Amino acid sequence: MFDVLLLLTAVSLFAYAFYKWVTKNYNYFKDRNLAFITPKFLVGNFGAFLTKQLTAQEFSDYLYNAHPTKKLYGIFSFRQPALVVRDPEVLKQITIKDFEYFEDKRLIGNDSDKLIGKSLIMMKGTKWHDMRSTLSPAFTGSKMRLMFDLIMENSINMSTQLRKKNTSLELDMKELFNKLTIDMTANTAFGIKINSFEDENNEFYLMAKNLLNFNRPKILIKMVFLNVMPKLAAFFDVQMFEPQVAEFFRGMVWSNMETRQREGIFRPDLINLLMQIRKGEEVQSAADENKTPDGFATVEEFSVGKKSSTRRWSDEEIIAQCFLFFFAGFDPISNHLGFTTYELAVNPDVQQKLFEEILDVESRLNGKNITYDQLQKMKYLDMVITESLRKWPPIALTDRMCVKDYTYEEDGVKFVIRKGMMVAVPSMSFHYDEKYFPNSKVFDPERFNDENRRNIVPGTYLPFGIGPRNCIGSRYALMQAKVTIYYLLLNFKLVPYDKTQIPLKLAKTPMGMFTDKGIHLKFETRP
Repeated sequence: MFDVLLLLTAVSLFAYAFYKWVTKNYNYFKDRNLAFITPKFLVGNFGAFLTKQLTAQEFSDYLYNAHPTKKLYGIFSFRQPALVVRDPEVLKQITIKDFEYFEDKRLIGNDSDKLIGKSLIMMKGTKWHDMRSTLSPAFTGSKMRLMFDLIMENSINMSTQLRKKNTSLELDMKELFNKLTIDMTANTAFGIKINSFEDENNEFYLMAKNLLNFNRPKILIKMVFLNVMPKLAAFFDVQMFEPQVAEFFRGMVWSNMETRQREGIFRPDLINLLMQIRKGEEVQSAADENKTPDGFATVEEFSVGKKSSTRRWSDEEIIAQCFLFFFAGFDPISNHLGFTTYELAVNPDVQQKLFEEILDVESRLNGKNITYDQLQKMKYLDMVITESLRKWPPIALTDRMCVKDYTYEEDGVKFVIRKGMMVAVPSMSFHYDEKYFPNSKVFDPERFNDENRRNIVPGTYLPFGIGPRNCIGSRYALMQAKVTIYYLLLNFKLVPYDKTQIPLKLAKTPMGMFTDKGIHLKFETRP
């Protein structure tokens, strides 16, 4: 009896201590007189998101609409106090003007993770500055011009493969564009030519399919562990992805580099850049190039300190950048192309107007292929792509991490944002705020015509982020999207059919912008 009582006492004390540890910070904002969203035990304000009760957009709206009259307010990332910013002026203040206070990000995993943790998006401080400066030259307008023919080659190949099959095709957009974008990524980044439309068993495509299964319970458990107990996760060497993923990239990158060095091969791609930085060579800074905008959605390249870096990077860090480019180069762009073709199919007037612009360009090419510069001059194509990114951005939520104490004041209340505190940015909800984008649920490319785009409130259109930590690959993504849509509409009319979900609904998943029932469209071959 005494032993049982002792055991119950020990269990009770442990449970009480665990409860106090979890809830230690739950009065943080109340004590400081700042509005906040009431947390739930252990998961804070992220429970419904992680347990798949909300779509990515619904979770963004949950954060964004909690305190409509406030510009900044509190939430809890599991047990840690965090903040939500829902005012564009405050957002610009944090992400641009006072960037030095909020230069880091906190996404999934931590820096002990060999792939996500050591990639550019997870790097912090000086290391991030140096890697951003190192990689930026790979994404300038001049580099896009060099890659353009490779991207165009893949787009034409897809259209050619589809035209061979039938005059009317019923297709799954996710499957279609996964094949296309993985071929593009292999070709432009790694110098490896594959054709996933003819060979679905190539190692690039198989690896891509494996990575797409990102919502497995095992992955979600790891993500929670890495965020709730990062030090313990690092101690046990918890990795987001299986060891064979890292081995795939390591083997592919090193063999590619060795072949090029041995045979004197040069290609203007990511592998060539990584070969330079592996040797500690200085690369030309993106800031040295006089760039022209490649469309409204192209992000501005901010100065991030030194114009170039000769830091020697470890093999793990080089592999991590390859993984990031591989993943970011196919999945988000594949999703975007799916959403764009859906909107064109259910808005036939938009599709027809874009098709007429494409025909006009074709008539002036005299049988030649379109060039990168000619593509950038297509105003309506840019409007369509830009509106698609507004309605269906690559991610619904981003963040910044405070790196040194920062004093914020609102309505006479001063609040110190402490070092290490995350600031969440529900970017998708800005895109659907009627104050900034009237009739926001309507797909309307005219929002971004020459006259109307001047009225877009800065800090409310965020498909590629904002400030110096915006998406480094926006030019590349826009080039892929534009050339793909160009050749698709040139060859096919896109129409919905009985399997097409209208209106389109997002799946309740914590990772990425995935649809509930896929995107299924009919392709009718043009004469």
